[in-house]
Amino acid sequence: MQLDRIDFAILRQLRKNARLPNKTLAERLDVAPSTTLERVRRLHEAGVIEGYHAEVRPAAVGIGLQAMIRVQLARHSRKEVTTFDTYLGTLHEVLAFYHVAGADDFLVHVAVRDSDHLRDFALDAFTTRPEVARIETSLIFSFHRNPELPAYPEGGSGTTNAG
Repeated sequence: MQLDRIDFAILRQLRKNARLPNKTLAERLDVAPSTTLERVRRLHEAGVIEGYHAEVRPAAVGIGLQAMIRVQLARHSRKEVTTFDTYLGTLHEVLAFYHVAGADDFLVHVAVRDSDHLRDFALDAFTTRPEVARIETSLIFSFHRNPELPAYPEGGSGTTNAG
């Protein structure tokens, strides 16, 4: 699928506010509502837009502390990586995780009640796993999501392949 400047403009607006009414989206882009409706539908069907989510205030659901846990695996076999990746997906405290290159193998973003919960979670969830050689934890003091995605063409006739 070729994306043009209108598609990128739609994506930028929806990234900022996924609940934006189609009429408002069309007005902001200075195009017909039927155009935005059709393009959003096409972006969904092509898999460019994968879904929407609700942003939840951590304190409102009992989360008082967030951290990044860097995990180094004992071995770097496909089986070990796949097993650990699957395991991370089962942990309720895990908000997101990344399989990365470098000294560490995984970065795991966790959300917990407090420092005691973080300590117990790190010890129980990671140090008991045979795949894990080492962990290192960094507290997150603040978290902000950038509503813009990088490398969006800002205009002109630039297109990119997606999907």
